[in-house]
Amino acid sequence: MKKNLLHLAVLLWAALVSAQALAGSEVADYAREKKWADEIVPGLVVGDPVYLQTPRGHRKFLALFTPSDSGKAVVVVHGLGIHPDWGLIGTLRTDLADRGFASLSIQMPVLGADAKADAYPPTFPEAAERIAEAVAFLKAKGYGEIAIVSHSMGSRMSQVYFAGKPDPAVKAWASLGIPGDDYAAVRLPI
Repeated sequence: MKKNLLHLAVLLWAALVSAQALAGSEVADYAREKKWADEIVPGLVVGDPVYLQTPRGHRKFLALFTPSDSGKAVVVVHGLGIHPDWGLIGTLRTDLADRGFASLSIQMPVLGADAKADAYPPTFPEAAERIAEAVAFLKAKGYGEIAIVSHSMGSRMSQVYFAGKPDPAVKAWASLGIPGDDYAAVRLPI
């Protein structure tokens, strides 16, 4: 009987340690994010690289900042498995700056190159934290009117940010490519 109890105690302890390890494990592919940052930053023509960090102490993440004197700014949130200067996102961040809006295009959590969309929801809490850090960065720079422009998976991530307590400085959201979702809970222009 004592042997069985000891065996059970060891199994329970092993399960607890495993659960704690999984809970504290990193979900995003930070090595992939770093590789992209190392590739993007040297060739950057418009904007400056800045590195932000979430409150839970995750690694720093890249953001591309282009200032403006207008007092208005946009956080640009990319889609599935890409980076803050990719194609459409790079065009958005630079064109918005050309039109007088400060832009801050942020690296969202990414998974491995072969990851499918249904693998991404565990990254959403960190994604919402990154958006909150981007908004805080822009507010600290003096921007009082902030919009979020998001694309594809970035829109699903942004929706998690808006489901929490979005900063009142965020006045609008342009959600590109997130069909069929329910926006009823969002209380600002979309």
